[in-house]
Amino acid sequence: MSSIQIKELRGGYATAEEIVKGVDLNIAPRDLAIIIGPNGAGKSTLLKLVAGLLKPKNGLISLDEKPMALGDAQLACRNGLGFVPQEKNVFGSLTVLENLEMGGYLLKSGLQQRIEEQLQRFPLLKKRLKDKAGSLSGGQRQVLAVAIALMTNPTVLLLDEPTAGLSPAAADEILGMVKGLAEDGLAILMVEQNALLALEYGTRGIVLVAGKKIRDESASSLLQDDEIRSLFLGGGKKH
Repeated sequence: MSSIQIKELRGGYATAEEIVKGVDLNIAPRDLAIIIGPNGAGKSTLLKLVAGLLKPKNGLISLDEKPMALGDAQLACRNGLGFVPQEKNVFGSLTVLENLEMGGYLLKSGLQQRIEEQLQRFPLLKKRLKDKAGSLSGGQRQVLAVAIALMTNPTVLLLDEPTAGLSPAAADEILGMVKGLAEDGLAILMVEQNALLALEYGTRGIVLVAGKKIRDESASSLLQDDEIRSLFLGGGKKH
């Protein structure tokens, strides 16, 4: 099992741009850390910087205290990092089986074993193996997207708004699934707009404002905080 350490991470979509402004995080195994904050706070940008999809301007990212090369998504994946983007996270024209095979393209061996492990973990996919991913419901596509990310057996999983566009029931199912993955030992860092619901499942809550981390504490304490509920969770006072 692994953990991820992020120190003084800065960057954005251009070399001189700073959307994320010096964020420090330490996500341990079994952590389900929920990033919340207003629109434009840099939440998704932070995940892309960590995943290697954007090259940070500055900072250090380590897995088990071993520094990772910055801005290299393929190497990050090889080192044990899985990332599920909010959009375009499955190949709609390919079957469920073909999507899983694509998720394992970095594997040198054991592809079939990894596929079988995902089908045992997510039985609904086994029933839809020959179906095109584009024919799945929103919740089923999110399950497939997570299964694709798990094909390389990551120890750290990044999720960008996995419940976006889902019904309340489907959102509950997805968050329950994610919580189970954390309980199995994964270190998970997740961005969620549905902050109130996500914090009910999470172990930690991280508040990002204007690219800076302003709070990092237990999810339950953030849920009880009247100011946080008013500003970011769309709720009134907790009685």
